[in-house]
Amino acid sequence: MAKRDYYDVLGVGRSADEKELKAAYRKLAKQLHPDANPGDAKTEAKFKELNEAYDVLKDPQKRAAYDRFGHQAFENGMGGRGGAGFGPDFNSSMSDIFEDLFGDFMGGGGGGRGRRGGGRSNGATRGADLRYNMEISLTEAFTGKNAQIRVPSSVSCEVCSGSGAKPGTSPKTCSTCGGHGAVRSQSGFFTVERTCPSCQGRGQVISDPCNACSGQGRVTKERTLSVNIPAGVEDGTRIRLASEGEAGMRGGPSGDLYIFLSVKPHEFFQRDGADLFCKVPVSMTAAAMGGEIEVPTIDGKKARVAVPEGTQTGKQFRLKNKGMPVLRSSQMGDMYIQVAVETPVNLSRRQKELLREFETEAKNNSPESEGFFAKAKAFWDGFGS
Repeated sequence: MAKRDYYDVLGVGRSADEKELKAAYRKLAKQLHPDANPGDAKTEAKFKELNEAYDVLKDPQKRAAYDRFGHQAFENGMGGRGGAGFGPDFNSSMSDIFEDLFGDFMGGGGGGRGRRGGGRSNGATRGADLRYNMEISLTEAFTGKNAQIRVPSSVSCEVCSGSGAKPGTSPKTCSTCGGHGAVRSQSGFFTVERTCPSCQGRGQVISDPCNACSGQGRVTKERTLSVNIPAGVEDGTRIRLASEGEAGMRGGPSGDLYIFLSVKPHEFFQRDGADLFCKVPVSMTAAAMGGEIEVPTIDGKKARVAVPEGTQTGKQFRLKNKGMPVLRSSQMGDMYIQVAVETPVNLSRRQKELLREFETEAKNNSPESEGFFAKAKAFWDGFGS
């Protein structure tokens, strides 16, 4: 089977620069890596093909040869032993490939290696993000509020200024890994990298730890924070407070604090986005003869709604701009009044007599029910015939 063009394998044009090649490779390598696709032989073959293509195109000399001769440049001994990917610098190339693939996960705030070639400067790691659940009322979601919360979290140790070392001393570079936070060992063609067992990936060791934080560079305290909740927030809204999470290890940057909001149910209103719905019971006589009702609004005021004669259950009346504010906007939602006609209960003898008189006199006052039962009678007659 003919080999695919290396540029097609990476999904880039022939004029792609080093940065574009690397970005394309990383994206595909994360998708095709065997650890993410266990037991998938086809994906494993694509992963090998991807590594072969990248190994050639990232090297200026190999790429020039490939651009001129294609795959033949690495056949019949033209490109060194064994074709692309198995030349004299195979070990270092594969090491670069694995570092390109896992660099995003191993660097920065984790316990792996730092930037390539630079090692670790102080063993600092980023602090963890924190989550705080806050419940607010629908009225508070309407107006917005400024809330004070108390959050227990790790903060930088004041005694050692976050270094983890006893005042007057400082951490030392790990002699096992030379400050890289990881050690390498050779296994056949491959270079295997693992976290340094001496410094646990920090790149430094502390021989005389701080007594206040036991060498961690941080201590646990409860802090009071001010949270601004804007008007119009919805249930499930997330607010991020940058650098208000746990303090980093040994002077590393702090994590973030995320406030997750939940809005309590309201006794009158149901919410749908920026719109509010209010179910209002109306007496049978008011619905029949018409009238005017007063309903509450979310801002604590009253609104008068005219109910026309013959209003049925389910009828809606719209009050424009009486709903919720749209988050970070000057727009307002609407409020909808949903009528529920209430059947009288606990009738007195006289009330029953009046209703019977009404029923006797009633003609064409209930078109929906009369129409329904007329259709039902025709339905039954159809079965009888």
